[in-house]
Amino acid sequence: MTDSDELTEASTTRRRNRLLAIGPLWLGAITSILLFLFGIQLLGAATEAASPTIARIHDQIVVGGGSALGISWLVTYGLTSGSVVAALAVSLLSSGIVSTSGAFMMIVGSRIGAGAIVVLIGGLDYAQEGQIRSMRESMSLGLLTFLIALTVYVPTAIVGIVVLATFRSELFEATRGLDLPLGALEFFGPAVDAVTRAIGPRSALVVAIASLFAGLWLFDTVLERVDTETVRRHVFRHFGHVWTAFVVGLVITAVTTSVAFSLGVVVPLYNREFVKREEITPYVLGANVGTLLDTLAVAFVLETPAGVAVVLLVMGIATALTALLLVAYDPYVSAIHAVQNRLLTDRRFFVGFLLVLVVVPVTLVVLPHL
Repeated sequence: MTDSDELTEASTTRRRNRLLAIGPLWLGAITSILLFLFGIQLLGAATEAASPTIARIHDQIVVGGGSALGISWLVTYGLTSGSVVAALAVSLLSSGIVSTSGAFMMIVGSRIGAGAIVVLIGGLDYAQEGQIRSMRESMSLGLLTFLIALTVYVPTAIVGIVVLATFRSELFEATRGLDLPLGALEFFGPAVDAVTRAIGPRSALVVAIASLFAGLWLFDTVLERVDTETVRRHVFRHFGHVWTAFVVGLVITAVTTSVAFSLGVVVPLYNREFVKREEITPYVLGANVGTLLDTLAVAFVLETPAGVAVVLLVMGIATALTALLLVAYDPYVSAIHAVQNRLLTDRRFFVGFLLVLVVVPVTLVVLPHL
């Protein structure tokens, strides 16, 4: 065998090994996307079929925008997924069960609840004696992420309600005609109809939510196999520039539709103090906006113009507010870090903060009924 033949064989072997390595990743990614799309289609069909029951329950619990925000915040705790709750909100809007303002507040509530989950779970250990220092170290990024989400989405809720009350018709007119060529998804139709008829709307709703969870979980599993060192090297060198770090965080989260991945990439850098809080904050701000892309995809798949308008409104306001925070970056970072430091060093203050994360959404739901 000549040297040329040996080189050719070695090259062929490398290509074969590369295909064997990435083949399962592509298969997993495609399967996760199909599961997610099927879940969305089934969610829309099941919600519409079960709309009388869902509407009756909804009307008994949700009274106004505040309670819509509170209930989605609490449901996010229960499902441990803001993306699934936001998808439910869009589906309920598509079926006419909730109003545009109600769906808007539910999407915002899902984002606040998603940020609070990390804090609540970590807080169970943090509040125990003897665990304070270790949990302080491990929860630092989680607290920072939640505080950033809070400073973005609470003002977003306030501004959004004003916009919907004042410029509702202009908003719908501006987003009229926005759609995607999703005719290929019609092949899900027979399967969706068959599942809904076979097990009934309520059970189909459970299967739909399970499919969404399965799709998101499988995609996260695929992302865990990605070589994050390469991503990390490229991400790290941009953290010195506020706006660039913001765009990187937005793009990575939007492309992967996974906050777990986009933040997971930088966790080792943050924990080892290779990047400072001042440098990672704009990246997290970008991830906060990018995480809404999968909700926008749900609105397009369900072909609901009102849903597209509402999600774009949330994204637009959140992006505009984030831009303002980046312009006033130094005082913003100082305020965020002052609160974070207090939470990480004062046990009683932190326990009180945890109680607030439960009391506030419960109050928003209960208060209108008193």
